[in-house]
Amino acid sequence: MALSIYLIAGEASGDFLGAQLMKALWSNNPTISMKGIGGDLMTAQNFSSLFPMQELSLMGIAEIIPHLPRLMKRIQQTVDDIVAQKPDILVTIDSPGFCHRVAKAVKKKLPTLKIVHYVAPSVWAWRPGRAKKLGKWVDHLLTLFPFEPEYFLPHGLATTFVGHPLLEQDIHSDPTFRERHDIPDNIPVVTLLAGSRRGEVERLLPLFCQVAQNFPGVHIVAPTLPVFANIISQTLTKANLSHTVTTTTADKYAAFYASDAAFAASGTVSLELALTGLPMVIGYKLSPVTCFLARHLIKINHVCLVNILLNKNVVPEYLQDACTLDNLTAVLSHLLTEQGQQQKPYLKQATDLLKNPDGLNPSQKAAEVILDLIYNAHC
Repeated sequence: MALSIYLIAGEASGDFLGAQLMKALWSNNPTISMKGIGGDLMTAQNFSSLFPMQELSLMGIAEIIPHLPRLMKRIQQTVDDIVAQKPDILVTIDSPGFCHRVAKAVKKKLPTLKIVHYVAPSVWAWRPGRAKKLGKWVDHLLTLFPFEPEYFLPHGLATTFVGHPLLEQDIHSDPTFRERHDIPDNIPVVTLLAGSRRGEVERLLPLFCQVAQNFPGVHIVAPTLPVFANIISQTLTKANLSHTVTTTTADKYAAFYASDAAFAASGTVSLELALTGLPMVIGYKLSPVTCFLARHLIKINHVCLVNILLNKNVVPEYLQDACTLDNLTAVLSHLLTEQGQQQKPYLKQATDLLKNPDGLNPSQKAAEVILDLIYNAHC
């Protein structure tokens, strides 16, 4: 059967999920046609993006408002394209602000089209009412975390925990990393991760550089996306910091393994660090407007995914006013001693919870659900 699948990813993490999903779908059926919106990882697989995915990589009310007119045009353009293509299924990946608006509009125009959303909205963190609303335009939800289905199943939304595709990556150390990047063997290395969105980098990078300046004998490694490589390298150079900036996935994980500790923005990166057993501290700042709204909406005690999975404060978190030079410096100093080793068993516990109970890798499980929906719709 010749199948057509429309995929939408709106940011870097979704691009990775989409690329892994595409491979799994093609391994089941090499003739599947896939179109939609994606980033570099998806387009590298002969996937033509309707427009650059980076236009959707925004976060927070203050960041989105100036771009609303363009975003609304992109939503309509995407809806029109889906309606014209009439795919067998629509798969939206994360980016709920964009994806849910598209799915809702498409469902009105193509009510029989099956829609799958990959990555559950964080109803356990804020706006729990979304769990009930989502089922009005989404037919099946795929979750990355084991605790999420219980929030949606009571509302009649078919939900499957597929596991986290990070577990599928070939993550290993590289003994040549220091030599390739001229990093002496006898000095400590600290990974700096200032975020994957422009607003995050602009807010966090100057502070993270100040923290690094308090450790003059340390070499900083900054894995980042290619689009941010120049600004991060220039900022680290101006701060007179010994540093290496990397942009490949292989070098990112090699950097984690070669490092002694990390300080990072909140997000999926905490799980990536956990997979390599690297002790970390999380520092994060939202824009003032977004922060004001978040304080009244967010219902969780932790923001770091490791802490959320374990329901305990294993990884230190410093947010907003607490995200200061003194706090980050103090905890990073502790992590560079034996105290940093105390995190490692907990990091392993957290990543073990991400495994799919069926024994399939997460993308294979997601592909299985998606293809079953298509075949059942044709029966």
